[in-house]
Amino acid sequence: MKKAAGVFLACLLAGCGQEHDGTVMIETANPNAVQLDGHHDSLADNVKKEADSFEEIYDTAVVKGKDQLLVAYKVRHLDRFQMTSIEKKLKKHIEKMAKEEKVEIVVSSDYKIFLEAVRLKEDMEAGHMNEKEADKRLSEIIKLKKEMA
Repeated sequence: MKKAAGVFLACLLAGCGQEHDGTVMIETANPNAVQLDGHHDSLADNVKKEADSFEEIYDTAVVKGKDQLLVAYKVRHLDRFQMTSIEKKLKKHIEKMAKEEKVEIVVSSDYKIFLEAVRLKEDMEAGHMNEKEADKRLSEIIKLKKEMA
């Protein structure tokens, strides 16, 4: 019996020492803001900085297209009870920042939307799609968000 407990303990400790493959939900991706509209203004970067300044938010992905601005974010676990108030507050701040822009602002705490925004950024960086294709993909992500709501 003692040998079995020793083997179990050794296996347990060996498993704890393995590295994660990056798929853990609480890890931060911290992607840079992406601007697909061809302009080189700093709205997407400023929106990302503003979202990151919220203490309840620990990771954001910002994608600005021609007509749309997507802000996907992750909320700290203990702050999940205030999701609606966090989203309202964040959207209000972003609307003030982008009042001169004619863009639809979409804010989402959904993890799938966050992942899709990160994938879009990675595909752009890898050269798998141009700005026009990426803008179309952004519209599809926003449509998915609206269907889920």
